[in-house]
Amino acid sequence: MLEETEATPVAATALSTADQPKRRFNLLVNNPVLEDYSLRYAPRSFRKWGTLAVASAALGGIAYLADFAIGADIIIAHGFSNAVAAILLAAVVIFLTGIPIAYYSARYNIDMDLLTRGAGFGYLGSTLTSLIYASFTFIFFALEGSIMAQALHLYTGLPLPWAYLVCALLIIPLVVFGMTLLAKLQTWTQPLWLVLYVLPFLAILWKDPGAFAAWTHFGGLSPTGASLVPLEVGAGAGVALSLIAQIGEQADYLRFMPDKTRENSGRWWLAVLSAGPGWVILGALKQLAGAFLAFYIFAEVGAQLADQPIQQLLKGFSVLIPNPWLALTVATFFVLLSQVKINVTNAYSGSLSWSNFFSRILHRHPGRVVWLFLNVSIALLLMELNMFAFLNTILGFYSNVAIAWIGAVVADLVINKPLLKLSPPYIEFKRAHLYTINPVGFGSTLVASVLSVLAFFGLFGPVAQAFSPFLALVIAFVLSPLLAVLTRGKYYIARENAAAHTSTSSQGELPLLQCSVCADAYEAPDTTFCPFHEGTICSLCCTLEKDCHDLCKATA
Repeated sequence: MLEETEATPVAATALSTADQPKRRFNLLVNNPVLEDYSLRYAPRSFRKWGTLAVASAALGGIAYLADFAIGADIIIAHGFSNAVAAILLAAVVIFLTGIPIAYYSARYNIDMDLLTRGAGFGYLGSTLTSLIYASFTFIFFALEGSIMAQALHLYTGLPLPWAYLVCALLIIPLVVFGMTLLAKLQTWTQPLWLVLYVLPFLAILWKDPGAFAAWTHFGGLSPTGASLVPLEVGAGAGVALSLIAQIGEQADYLRFMPDKTRENSGRWWLAVLSAGPGWVILGALKQLAGAFLAFYIFAEVGAQLADQPIQQLLKGFSVLIPNPWLALTVATFFVLLSQVKINVTNAYSGSLSWSNFFSRILHRHPGRVVWLFLNVSIALLLMELNMFAFLNTILGFYSNVAIAWIGAVVADLVINKPLLKLSPPYIEFKRAHLYTINPVGFGSTLVASVLSVLAFFGLFGPVAQAFSPFLALVIAFVLSPLLAVLTRGKYYIARENAAAHTSTSSQGELPLLQCSVCADAYEAPDTTFCPFHEGTICSLCCTLEKDCHDLCKATA
């Protein structure tokens, strides 16, 4: 069966021996390898990977070639100087905003959705950000899948609509087994990917070194040529900033970090910073690489094809490999390898986000794997509609909404918690202790998104239009602490949790508490007391309960 059995309110004494659980989860949910704790705190007993293994898995997904396409589009539209400035500016913003998110996710072992709940959005308020995040995963799945399909089409002649289908279906079996398989896949393929990544550039440096100097004079289609123009820098940075939500996918891996101890503190911080915000260093380098290769083939293939990574890499490998068929084979293999490495992450993170969204809206959880199919299906539809042709517009628009969300979360983590002390110092993610909507994060994201999108469409003039994502970031970052002060932090915690995360500071195995609803045992941070069921309840059963009407928070 795909649905869990409904819980019924009976006295806790009826479950003294756990013989009669009130809810039974199906096999997809009860299998931790398949489910991967998609709606829960990642328990210490499951986190058996070392810091290096988690960081390697998180960075393995950064092999994607969308950066090549994004860098190419920026330099073709805005010229060399504007493109380089835009890429570096966006990278600095993404790096700085990623640090607190990476830390809190690794420290409290929760994914981006659970983190957002406790960082100023409230229990249902974060459903808005679940949709924003889910949109990121299927937009970029479609983009990466399109790049893979272009390579498959060029190599085999398979029509693009069929190539899209093949590239979507190929990913599903690799994602079913979650972190257990993904960690191995990313680790095993990383050395080969790195070698193939640098080969084309080393070959061009060896055989055509003057190309790098000529690149600095490339003006693309910009009316101002290769010169630096602030408005064009802002427009280019807006496209690159669409990747700011990538930190959510990094957090989906970082939640499996081992606990930070005195012995592993240095390794822990290195892993968190490199696999968290550090992804953007490689990302910016790949955008610059794509910008260079677009210039290198621009005169030969024109603006329409110069942003396609397969065309870029084919030319790059051809410099090293004179045989056209062999060069195409190597380029195609590299594209397929890169896109598989990222699209397993896009599909995986999308399944987590949809799980979180629908569990709160429908009070149903058929399992993460079910929502995997939904995410891939939406991405496939975008691919068939040829979203690649509208890349700049789609990413430019999306970045306004994504950066408003990230800005609100970061403001809560770095201002409202440690400085204003209006937000709890820990991350509370359980329904039983959260208000339905916290206006601090939810309100600041909504206002910042609306205003920046209006600016993106030119309502406030050309300057605001060019820098609309930065407008979103500033508004969200200022509005979040302002709303926290105005509300006096009232809407963070609806019901105090005396044991909130206190057990995570202890060493060794954490105590297991039996849920009075599903009768399974969970580590203490994933449980709370439920007056409706008159006993301990796990966070997922609390989420799925629809008959209690938030009895535990009646006074709130």
